[in-house]
Amino acid sequence: MSAVTAPRPATASSHDGSSAPATPRRAFVEQVMGLPVSVHVRGELPAVQATEVEEAVGQVWSFLHKVDELFSTWRPDSELMRLRRGELDGADAHPWHEEVAQLCAQAQQRTGGLFTAAYPGSGGYDPTGLVKGWAVEKAAAHLANVPGISWCVNAGGDIVAGAGPGARPTSWRVGIEDPRSPGTVAASLDLAIGGLATSGTAARGLHIGDPRTGGAVDRAGSVTVWGPGLLWADVWATALFVDPVAGREALAAHDPAYRSFVL
Repeated sequence: MSAVTAPRPATASSHDGSSAPATPRRAFVEQVMGLPVSVHVRGELPAVQATEVEEAVGQVWSFLHKVDELFSTWRPDSELMRLRRGELDGADAHPWHEEVAQLCAQAQQRTGGLFTAAYPGSGGYDPTGLVKGWAVEKAAAHLANVPGISWCVNAGGDIVAGAGPGARPTSWRVGIEDPRSPGTVAASLDLAIGGLATSGTAARGLHIGDPRTGGAVDRAGSVTVWGPGLLWADVWATALFVDPVAGREALAAHDPAYRSFVL
């Protein structure tokens, strides 16, 4: 299951019933990390049309393509796969591997073991359950430096939003898809600054492992988590899908700024 994001309506009614002008906006899409990633930008002219926007979006794509080169489990030449096969020493790997490994260790501790980068039967160390949220959040930081715009990055339903210097954050309406009825929106919320992630089996099948048993989580439904950042929203969405009860207890203890919605 995935979340679907869209900006607020392009026009709004004024007090006299007329339509207010649409806020200028732009959208960019790139296929990267095996999924379409979109960047949405809103703001007043000339900020939205500034060359800094294209430059920042280009940096977003470059960062994500680099992450794919390093961490993909589908590319036999990625550094992650070479590390798994023993063809590359950890000391010679890109520094991002150490950063991600440390974050995975933190995630395992915070979630009480409901998240891990070492699922039995996964082929070895696999940090990809954290990498997407980490990568998209870090890539989006390039947009945060562009003055006068608000922005939203949607990576297959995992979303991070924010605003550049001098900009008023835009409220982005996010629809949460009903995992039992594809294409139907079960709930919606507004996200102006922060991250949102959804975890479930409707879209990708039984791909989420339970570290306590070593088996896949075989149940319907989904969990959406939102809060200050995408990285931890993504981790907590996975943890709560594995065990909603224990996950909520761990979330309340370690990251109370995040909220969850279970379907």
